[in-house]
Amino acid sequence: MKFNMKKISPKKRLLGFTVLAVLLFAGGTVLARNLIQNSKAAKTTVYKVRTETYENAIEIAGTVSAAKSQTLKSLNDGTVIAVYKKEGDYVKNGELIVQLDDSEQQYNLANLDYEISVARQNQTSGKIKLMQTQRKSLVRKIEDRKISATFDGIIASLDVDPGDYLEAKDSIGTLVDTSYLTADVEIAETDVSKLKTGQKVLFTFPSYDGTVEGYLVSFPAIGTVTSRGATVVEAKVRIDDVPEQILPNFSFTGKIYITEPEEKLVVERYAVAREDGKAFVEVLERSGKTTKREVKVEPYTADYVSILSGLQGGEVLKEQWTAGKSGRLKTTTKGKSSNTKNGSSGGGPSGGFGGPPPR
Repeated sequence: MKFNMKKISPKKRLLGFTVLAVLLFAGGTVLARNLIQNSKAAKTTVYKVRTETYENAIEIAGTVSAAKSQTLKSLNDGTVIAVYKKEGDYVKNGELIVQLDDSEQQYNLANLDYEISVARQNQTSGKIKLMQTQRKSLVRKIEDRKISATFDGIIASLDVDPGDYLEAKDSIGTLVDTSYLTADVEIAETDVSKLKTGQKVLFTFPSYDGTVEGYLVSFPAIGTVTSRGATVVEAKVRIDDVPEQILPNFSFTGKIYITEPEEKLVVERYAVAREDGKAFVEVLERSGKTTKREVKVEPYTADYVSILSGLQGGEVLKEQWTAGKSGRLKTTTKGKSSNTKNGSSGGGPSGGFGGPPPR
């Protein structure tokens, strides 16, 4: 069966074209609206609530030093006749390490002792007192021919052999006490008020895998000006339990903890708004729906707030406001959109964490 267009009247033909045009326009409008809505949905900004470790600490750096250090050196000229210890040996306070030739000093002492005995027989008490004073001097000279430890420690270095001739003040090695380590670190003047003796310090060494715990020993009541022109305080920190991998003069970075680290829930402040004096967020569910939830927050950084209650962590939150080019905020008050200068009402929570950063 053929369709004959000639049989259709011009009025019916015009009506048909009109209906078709209306349908096409309506369909195009619906399609455009859906595209706009999908575009807006695609551009919706969301923020995720996450857990962050908050550290209230002062960063430091430096090198550690031995608890005590003694430069082993001769007090007089002389020939080494004996070396009793070697590098790496542990010695106690007063223990002999190197002996210089003291035969001349021993002879002088023996000769004086003979003279004292003769003087006693002749009962010349005045001369005996004088000779006893002289004897103390000779004993001191004999002691000065010895190089001994002045504290318990380890011989870190020793370079001397029997037969070597030493001049006064010649250095032959180093004795160190590594029962603990210390370091002097610079603290900026703005952080000095936070310091208290005993505060925990965590050290990180390139030579050691992990951290080493120590503590703040002391800090002076006066500052110093560095070559850079900065005012600092030289604080002393200490490590008691020293790992064997860490030696004096090793470098470190570390932190002096003002308070113990704590876990905080944080999110960008743009995800939080205020309505009727209460802060709230909109949690984006997996289904695409949003759930309004009341929260308690406090300032954290310039762009973040800390969640005190109302959220558990991991939630995805819908953006509530943004800072416009003019500095005005798009906020929500009683379900209506409004513009408020500097966030003084509505929008993000008050107290400096719901509005833009201070200008």
